[in-house]
Amino acid sequence: MDLRPLRLVAYRRMWVGNGVSFFGFQFTAVAVPVQMFAITHSSAWVGLLGIAGLIPLLIFGLWGGAAADVVDRRKLLLVSSTLAWLSTVGLLVQAVLGVRSGYLLLGLTALQSAGFAVSSPTRQAIIPRLVPARLVPAANTLNYTTSTAGGVVGPLAAGLIFGLVSTGAGVTVAYLVDAALFSISFWATWKLPSIPPVEHEPGAPRPSAGLRGIGDGLRFLVTQPVLLLSFAVDIIAMVFAMPRALFPEVAADRFGGPSVVGWLFSAIAIGSVVGGLFSGWIGRVKRQGVALVVAVVCWGVAIGLSGLAHQLWLALLLLGVGGAADLVSAVYRQSMLQVFAPDRMRGRLQGVFTVVVAGGPRLGDLRAGATASVSSITVSWAGGGFAAAGLAIVLAAVFPALVHYRPPRSPSEKTQTIGSES
Repeated sequence: MDLRPLRLVAYRRMWVGNGVSFFGFQFTAVAVPVQMFAITHSSAWVGLLGIAGLIPLLIFGLWGGAAADVVDRRKLLLVSSTLAWLSTVGLLVQAVLGVRSGYLLLGLTALQSAGFAVSSPTRQAIIPRLVPARLVPAANTLNYTTSTAGGVVGPLAAGLIFGLVSTGAGVTVAYLVDAALFSISFWATWKLPSIPPVEHEPGAPRPSAGLRGIGDGLRFLVTQPVLLLSFAVDIIAMVFAMPRALFPEVAADRFGGPSVVGWLFSAIAIGSVVGGLFSGWIGRVKRQGVALVVAVVCWGVAIGLSGLAHQLWLALLLLGVGGAADLVSAVYRQSMLQVFAPDRMRGRLQGVFTVVVAGGPRLGDLRAGATASVSSITVSWAGGGFAAAGLAIVLAAVFPALVHYRPPRSPSEKTQTIGSES
């Protein structure tokens, strides 16, 4: 694993804060669908959580990305992270009071998504300002591996809680852990240096956080077919092959009870962590477009096979293989965007990236829940995985620009990094 970015103090601080906060968030990510299923006894309602998270992403993801190109990115990250934290406190309060309202869960999920929609593109746009361009793939791999490590321990710990105590007490503890651990991430963000926007070019229009700024980012994006295709292949992977809305029902009906749900939610992350530990080769690959398509095909096939498994160990193993493939896909997509985009556009393009990356799984939740309600768990889970693999191959064959992509030998725009070594 390439650890060189950790020599930079500012990046190292943010890396630690991100990892801890993502670990805490996994308690909420498991608790919300478990609580929703306990209240409604319906996977379709669990799938609706995807829509509740998607709508704010579509609105605030684009706006947050545009704002990140106009204001100090550190300050914007502090404000948006606070909003996400307040939504977690709201989830904790409703659990303590025993409100048992599916609609309230949808509303608080939407509020949390709004905070994430602004903070995520801001956080990602900061990375190329903290590390030199040659270390961007390594920095992204470290971020993704650490986040998914939290995604291993968090769901397992949440599953253990639900196995030991009642669902009501379990969700209360889960929300409390998330709210408490967030303070470490807030401290890490507070300690970042100021990250103001770069000076705009003489004669160029001043960047805007409004509709004009969003439009400028979208107009730049449509001139970059490689970026458009990388977004498209990710949408295919997540919409058709993300089975997590089915985990509570599968845990109860196929694998023996609610304590298993933590293993299902963490299996993909386990595979990503294992893949990350052996990821030193990722930065050395030149045909990154081909590698991206292969990774998405592997993801779809692994997910499809896991949906056919009726032994828990086999399902978890296949989900883990999918997670390793997803790590490779995520690192290449993020690195393509950060290297391709000039700093003055990074926030806006990261906003689009956030909408795609975070919105795709939420649409996948809706698709999985709706398909299962009219057919079966197996059709929704396995059929979606195999469909994703096939569609990725078709996309690469019809639009070859993606498979022809290789990273440029030097960055298109030099930007001063503000991280210092220690």
